[in-house]
Amino acid sequence: MPSADVLDCQPGLASAPILESYPARQAALPGGLVVRRALPRAGRRLVGPWCFLDHYGPLAFGADKPMSIGPHPHIGLQTVTWLIEGEALHRDSLGNERLIRPGQLNLMTAGFGISHSEETPQRNSGRLHGVQLWVALPEARRHLPPSFDHYPELPAAALGGGRAVVLMGELNGVRSPATAHSRMVGADIVASDDADLNVPLDSSFEHALILIDGDVALGDRKLESSTLYYLGTGRDAVTLTARTGSRLMLLGGAPFGESILMWWNFVGRTPEEIAKARNDWEQGSRFGSVAGHLGDRIPAPPLSLRPQRPRG
Repeated sequence: MPSADVLDCQPGLASAPILESYPARQAALPGGLVVRRALPRAGRRLVGPWCFLDHYGPLAFGADKPMSIGPHPHIGLQTVTWLIEGEALHRDSLGNERLIRPGQLNLMTAGFGISHSEETPQRNSGRLHGVQLWVALPEARRHLPPSFDHYPELPAAALGGGRAVVLMGELNGVRSPATAHSRMVGADIVASDDADLNVPLDSSFEHALILIDGDVALGDRKLESSTLYYLGTGRDAVTLTARTGSRLMLLGGAPFGESILMWWNFVGRTPEEIAKARNDWEQGSRFGSVAGHLGDRIPAPPLSLRPQRPRG
């Protein structure tokens, strides 16, 4: 169950290369899907504009439907949906209905308000593995009208013994076509050989890595799965030693420079703004309706206007 408290997310303060680790925690989504939540964590709320990362699967299933998340609202963020295996069906209050498969990107920009649902389609491969990420929108862009974009193909950057599909922003001279509202990078890195992966970085960004699968080391530090490794700023490259088929996500961006409040599915700036969005959802205004989803909409949890400060 989500916390009743609003989560106060301060910008990261690291101004030099460091290496900090933050183990993910388990969380249950509506419908019963259990995920490993790597961001936000106590002590590390943001990496650039990235404010949320759930890793789910790999799952193998039969006739059941492992993901069935009913209509729910968002404000002030972008949702970035990336599948490694399986399929997911997105529906939203703008009337979009889009099936996503591995190698494709769904990008939903909530702006001042949107609602959507996500589910495993009836016709599926019996597999599910992916990540769900959120990007906090900067003050100048967070009140825009909502929008949704689907990208059937994304470019990849060569990294010596592997490649990186660029989801958001730019890496090694390769830029994603996805609309970004901050200077940032998000990439899915896969090792094609037992070799070193040489990953160029923007030294003005803060960066983080999370191992999705396989065997990867950063220097003499073996990376553990379900752990966010925060690298700080000031790095112009990182070298990773990886076994064939290993996969990890790279997140980064210019330090966000704004304090945000996170509660449930909302990213705002004041408790009153969060409370207003919650009331609008409960009253059936602002967020529209999602046509085609057969289940119930998700009610908002209780809300406390007491901001929860980061610990550690």
